[in-house]
Amino acid sequence: MITDKRGEAAAADIERWAERIIEGTGAGVSVYDDADSSTYVLRLARGSRVLLFRLSQAQVHTDGREAECEKSLRTKLKNL
Repeated sequence: MITDKRGEAAAADIERWAERIIEGTGAGVSVYDDADSSTYVLRLARGSRVLLFRLSQAQVHTDGREAECEKSLRTKLKNL
């Protein structure tokens, strides 16, 4: 579980989690809660390139799925 918080409070926790993973890559990340789709939108940026992707609330709030989320983030970072 990345965080047990919900909404924007969870977005801040997810952003801190993502920053730890991408540290030293030259990329930046910002996260916001999209309540309409029950997802968290991650915006990865490196230079002029930007990539958006989503993590579901289920991925973020379920025990044992942090590794899956980290793998997704690292894969997206390679595509940036």
